[in-house]
Amino acid sequence: MALLRSDPFRDVDRLFQQLAAQPAPRSSMSMPIDAYRKGDQFLIQMELPGVDPEHVDITVEDNVLTVKAERPAPSTSEDVESLVTERSYGTFSRQLFLGRNLDTDRIEAQYDAGVLSLSIPVAEHAKARRIPVDARSEPARLAV
Repeated sequence: MALLRSDPFRDVDRLFQQLAAQPAPRSSMSMPIDAYRKGDQFLIQMELPGVDPEHVDITVEDNVLTVKAERPAPSTSEDVESLVTERSYGTFSRQLFLGRNLDTDRIEAQYDAGVLSLSIPVAEHAKARRIPVDARSEPARLAV
């Protein structure tokens, strides 16, 4: 015979805590990102699960990249009782400050499987370039 320790109120208490918990405030909505540099491109990936690409707005102003997205709450009828609500809904945004060495006129965006991918090329003036060396027979003299 096995002795099991049981607390019949544990599951009821856990359910009550979940039901009484306040939903997450809108400011906690986040767009986690990964950023990489690959050659002359900066790549940024943002998680936007459940967001329709039609509800994603990307703008650049003074080298500030702003991504706004909207995930509407699911519509429910009066006979549906919500038991747990942990996912965030509504409109949220994220701003990234881009360096002046990026070409903000040529940003490309793609959306696939809930991930927004941005490709930002390095500006021509910021790319490394070779300086040719002129071989002279006489050294250059500075006028003093």
